[in-house]
Order: sequence, then C-alpha cells, then structure tokens
Amino acid sequence: MQAPGAPVVVVTQQPTFRAPQNSNWQTGVCDCFSDCGVCLCGSFCYPCLGCQVAADMNECCLCGTSVAMRTLYRTRYGIPGSICDDYMVTLCCPYCSVCQIKRDINRRRAMNAF
Repeated sequence: MQAPGAPVVVVTQQPTFRAPQNSNWQTGVCDCFSDCGVCLCGSFCYPCLGCQVAADMNECCLCGTSVAMRTLYRTRYGIPGSICDDYMVTLCCPYCSVCQIKRDINRRRAMNAF
C-alpha cells in the first residue's frame, strides 16, 4: 500500500541478463606441469584441493570436486562446454578436473579477472 501523496514509481524497462564473455580454460586438463604445486596438492590431498576450489568460489566445501562445481565455474566465466563434458572429465579423471579448475582460478586471479 502506498502512502497518500507519494510519487508513483513505474518500471519502464526490464532488467537484462548480461551473459559472461566467452573465454577458454587457461590450461588443459592434463597440464599438471604448468603448476606443480596444484598438481602435488591434487595428488596427495585431493579433498583439500577440492575445499580450496569451493572456498574460492564461495561454495560449500563438499561441492569442490563435483560436476556441479565444474559446470558453475565454466558457465560463470563463459567457457564453452556442456554438462555432459563436465561429467565425463570429472568421471574419467577427477584429480585432473579439480587441478584444472584451481589452475584456472590462480591464473584469473593473477590477471585480476577472478
């Protein structure tokens, strides 16, 4: 209910959705040697790396190694792909998948694009 004498606000333009710009992964799935620290962390403490990724994305720690996290990250940064692609990468090599996301986060952070 509006107070008497208050101006009437009329919405004349709907908000628009701004899709992220298209980009690509900063490194490939198997580019472990481009960041050996991430690779070692993924190899010896996979759950810790998953929690780091989730924390970087402001998500629940339990989600860091999931297909949903990979899909969220990919869509947030306009990286081409599909949920099926994300599922297959996560299924076939979950360590490489999480390492790729963490390397990408680190590189985007270094470029002030994260």
